[in-house]
Amino acid sequence: MIPTKLRRHLPLIIFLAVLALGYATGYAQDEAAAPEHKPENIFQTIKNGGVLIMLIWFCIVGTSVTMVTLIIQNAMSLRKDKLAPPPLIQALQQTIGAGNYQEAWATCAANKNYLANVLKAGLSRLGRGKEAVEDAVAEHGLREATALRTRNSYLSVIGVVSPMIGLLGTVIGMMGAFAVLGSSGMKDPGALAGKIGEVLLATASGLFIAIPAFVSYYIFRNVSQMCIVHADDIVNTLIMDIPYDELAGVQIGENFDAGAPMPGYGFGGGARKVSMALTTACPVCNGAVTPGVNPCPHCAATLDWSA
Repeated sequence: MIPTKLRRHLPLIIFLAVLALGYATGYAQDEAAAPEHKPENIFQTIKNGGVLIMLIWFCIVGTSVTMVTLIIQNAMSLRKDKLAPPPLIQALQQTIGAGNYQEAWATCAANKNYLANVLKAGLSRLGRGKEAVEDAVAEHGLREATALRTRNSYLSVIGVVSPMIGLLGTVIGMMGAFAVLGSSGMKDPGALAGKIGEVLLATASGLFIAIPAFVSYYIFRNVSQMCIVHADDIVNTLIMDIPYDELAGVQIGENFDAGAPMPGYGFGGGARKVSMALTTACPVCNGAVTPGVNPCPHCAATLDWSA
C-alpha cells in the first residue's frame, strides 16, 4: 500500500520522473551525435582542406622557418664587435702605425669581416696614392654594406608575401564555403563552419608571420646602419696618417714588392727615410733591421735613418 501522503504527491512525482527521463534521453542523443560535429584541430582542418590548402600551409611553414632563421642570423652578425672586432682593431693600429703595411694586409686577409675586407681593399692600392685608397675603401664599403642589407631585406619580402599567401588560402576557403552552402544550404552548418574556419586560419597565419617580419626588418635596418658607420669610422682613422707620398710605387698584397715600379710614380729604388721611433723593418724588403744599420743586410738597400 502507498502511504496517503505519498499518493497525494504521486502526480507530481510521475511528472518529474517523466521530465527527468526525457532530459536524460535527449542528453544521450546529443552525446551520440556530438562526435559528428566535434570541432576540428588545425591539422584536421588542413587535411580536410584539400591539396591546395596543404600546399598553402607548406608555404606558410616555409616562410615562418625562413623568417626565424634570418632573425637569428641578423641578431648574431649585426653587432659592432662582429663587423669590427676590438682585437683586430688593436692589431691593425700597431702594424699600420709601425709601417708594416704588408703585415696589416695579411692580417686583414686572415679575417673575414666588414673591417678586414674594406681595409684590405684600401691597402692593396696603397702605392697608387691617397685618392686611390679612399676610392677603394668607399667602393668595397658599399659592397659589404649592400651584402649586409640584402640579407635583412628578405625579412621585408617575407612581411609582404606572407599576408598574400594567407589571402590566397582565404579565397580558396571561401570558395569551399560557398560550395557547401550551395549544395546543402544551411542543412549542414558544421561543414560550413569548417570551411569558414579554414578562411580565418589562413588569414591569421599570414598576419602572424608578417607582423614580426616587418618589426624585425626595421629594427635590423637601423642596427646595421649604426654598425656600418662605426666600422667606416675605424677604417678612415686607420688610413688617415699613412704617408702616401713616401709609399709611391709600393705594391701591397699577394704580389708584395716594396720597390716595384708603377705607372705614373717611377721606380721605387734608392734611398728611403725610415723613422727609428716607428719601425725596425726595412721599407724595401720588409726584413728586420736594427735601427741605424746601413745598408739593409737583406736587400742591400741604402737607408736614411732619421730620428
